[in-house]
Amino acid sequence: MTRSSSVSRAPELTDPGPGRGVGGGAAAAASTGRRAPAVAELVELARKGEPRAVARLISLVENASPLLREVTAALTPYAGGAEVLGITGAPGVGKSTSTSALVGALRTQGKRVGVLAVDPSSPFTGGALLGDRVRMQEHFTDRDVYIRSMASRGHLGGLAWATPQAVRVLDAAGCDVVLVETVGVGQSEVDVAGAADTTIVLLAPGMGDAIQVAKAGILEIGDVYVINKADRDGADQLARDVRGMLGLAGREPGDWRPRIVKTIADRGEGVDEVLQAVEEHRTWMAGSGELDRRRQARARGEIEAIALTVLRQRFDDLHGNARLDALAGQVLAGEQDPYAAADQLLAAL
Repeated sequence: MTRSSSVSRAPELTDPGPGRGVGGGAAAAASTGRRAPAVAELVELARKGEPRAVARLISLVENASPLLREVTAALTPYAGGAEVLGITGAPGVGKSTSTSALVGALRTQGKRVGVLAVDPSSPFTGGALLGDRVRMQEHFTDRDVYIRSMASRGHLGGLAWATPQAVRVLDAAGCDVVLVETVGVGQSEVDVAGAADTTIVLLAPGMGDAIQVAKAGILEIGDVYVINKADRDGADQLARDVRGMLGLAGREPGDWRPRIVKTIADRGEGVDEVLQAVEEHRTWMAGSGELDRRRQARARGEIEAIALTVLRQRFDDLHGNARLDALAGQVLAGEQDPYAAADQLLAAL
C-alpha cells in the first residue's frame, strides 16, 4: 500500500501483548513520554495507505482496546467499498499458496489488496502460530498489498473474533479486495461464508473422498470450488464427485450455480479462471440483490455479536456466575424449571 510521507506524525503505540487491552499500554506510553494513540490521526494515515497506521488500528481491534468503539466509529464512514473474498479448505490443500497467487493476479489488474490470514493460536503466547505471511514473501515489497496474520485465539468457525473489524480497517484504508484466509476448515469451521461476499472453497486430491467433503460442511458454503494441485492423480475424479454432490442440492431457476475450477497454484495455473468465476458470482449477486442481502446479514451478525458481548460483560459485573449457580441449584432441587430460572437471570440484567 502506498506509504505516506507523514510517517513521523504517526502516534506511538505500545504493544499490549496478546489478549490484553490497550488501557495499560496508554498508561505505559504516558510514563515513557510517548503520545497516546490518536484514533482520528491513525485513521487519516491509514486512508493514505500508511502501513504502520493500518497495523496499529488492527492491533487495537484485535486486542479489544478501550478505544475500539472510537476506532469503529471513525472507520465506518469510509468502509463498504471493498470486495471481501473468503478462502477456506482443509489444511494442506494449498490455501496460502493459492492466496498468494490470487494476490498476484489481482495486482496485475491494478487492485490494492489486503490479506487477513487467520492462524491457530499459540498455547503459550496467544499469538498466531503459523504466520502464513512467510508463504507470501513475494508480495512483501509491494506497497499496495497489506498482509496480516491474526490469531484465532480459540474462536471456533475458522476465523478470529476480530476479523470483521480488521476487514473494516483494510476496507477503509483503500483496499479494493480483502482476502480472508481461514485457519483450515473442519466440520464446524464455516463462519467464513458469513464474513465474505464470495466464498472460495479449496480442495485437493488425496485429502479424502466425496463423503469426507460432504461431512466437512463446505458444500453448503462455497460459491466457487477450486480443485488445487490438479496435476495430481484423482483431480478429475474429485471434480466429478463435487459436481455430483452439488447437483443434489435443490436450487431454483435463477439461483447461483457454484463454479468448479482446477488450478495448480504454485505454478499460477488456473488462477485467472478463479477470478473470472468470482467476477461472474459478483455480477449475479449485484443483479439478484444477493450482495445487499449478504452484507445486511453480515452487519446483523456483527451487531448481535457486540450486543451479546456487552450482555456477557454486564452478567459478569453483576456477579452473574454466583446467581447462575444459585438458580442451577434450585433447578436441580426441583424448586423451579430452567425456563423460569432463565427469566430470573435475564430480569437481573
